[in-house]
Amino acid sequence: EMESKVSEGGLNVTLTIRLLMHGKEVGSIIGKKGETVKKMREESGARINISEGNCPERIVTITGPTDAIFKAFAMIAYKFEEDITNSMSNSTATSKPPVTLRLVVPASQCGSLIGKGGSKIKEIRESTGAQVQVAGDMLPNSTERAVTISGTPDAIIQCVKQICVVMLESPPKGATIPYRPKPASTPVIFAGGQAYTIQGQYAIPHPDQLTKLHQLAMQQTPFTPLGQTTPAFPAFAVLTVVGKQWSSTTLPLQPITIFPCICPGLDASPPASTHELTIPNDLIGCIIGRQGTKINEIRQMSGAQIKIANATEGSSERQITITGTPANISLAQYLINARLTSEVTGMGAL
Repeated sequence: EMESKVSEGGLNVTLTIRLLMHGKEVGSIIGKKGETVKKMREESGARINISEGNCPERIVTITGPTDAIFKAFAMIAYKFEEDITNSMSNSTATSKPPVTLRLVVPASQCGSLIGKGGSKIKEIRESTGAQVQVAGDMLPNSTERAVTISGTPDAIIQCVKQICVVMLESPPKGATIPYRPKPASTPVIFAGGQAYTIQGQYAIPHPDQLTKLHQLAMQQTPFTPLGQTTPAFPAFAVLTVVGKQWSSTTLPLQPITIFPCICPGLDASPPASTHELTIPNDLIGCIIGRQGTKINEIRQMSGAQIKIANATEGSSERQITITGTPANISLAQYLINARLTSEVTGMGAL
């Protein structure tokens, strides 16, 4: 009975439904100069808000009476189907993929949505023809879970109606910490003692504190590779001050993170070159790491190709060949030196 009232819009209830979308999906909803979302707002009567920010994911919040919400959902589902149809006209695929929407639901309501032994979710799947999946884990730094619905637009609309009924019958328990997508990490590039962040194809000078951090690092005496008389410090070091932290004797007190990105904007197509190092046999293990984990990490972080020659009989050294742009090579060298430094000084794994 409650379901029929909700689906007919007879229940005068204001609901808020949150959707999680990728940037491309958001672009489709907004449309040229915001025309699509404006039309959706006007025709459905629902409030449709899109979260700000340079994020890979965005939250689309739809608020209004139940009938307005269902109209907005219908318009979104049909728009996504139109996008799929358009993309298929340029491809060889024969089977049409389903429309997929991701709801963000407080975890405290997910139990009611799943039902005892999965009975409720099974009932929703069977009666609507839509696929419904509730994520096992909560979204980062929140008490919400993603509920993925896929199928035809009509199946999705029926499915959303039934989910709304469950959410009205079982309100959230306790406080909900909403999921907020994090902005895309912006790499920080250091060149000539100045920090830059990348915006599109341009390097923009970065706030002072990171430049000062880099200058502090540059004042330290870098580790000198064996066989070289001049200290080798990379022309570019790609660093951020969040995430996994490490430090070495090169940067005595400063925890620094290497971010795997070299700026394309500073030099559109720097020529690839090759650099060779020789490393004592007894130190090669600390560079390779267990099952190659460390050398793979260095490859990924620096973007350089790194080849370690096989041990030759009677030789106490191994040849390492680094190939890439000057920035890739210098960063790979720096990471290898940092590994050697940690081994020599007994600092352990980075």
